[in-house]
Amino acid sequence: MENDIVKRVINEASYMVETGKTLREIAKVFNVSKSTVHKDLKDRLKNIDNSLYTETQKILKYHTDIRHIKGGESTKKKYLNLAN
Repeated sequence: MENDIVKRVINEASYMVETGKTLREIAKVFNVSKSTVHKDLKDRLKNIDNSLYTETQKILKYHTDIRHIKGGESTKKKYLNLAN
């Protein structure tokens, strides 16, 4: 794997652990696609740094577990704004 890819993967993972941001938010910060961040954190990171991989997987699982709640809140907010 190329050095710049390894650096990007480590930086993305470290940023996620420090901030708890979602894949989409990380993609905006690092100016790459959401798919790239997902591949970096799910596939590439496992071969680079296993302990960092474990930490990021906990955060990704949390985001997956709460996504239905966030979606419901967004929908509620949308319809409240339409009513006004």
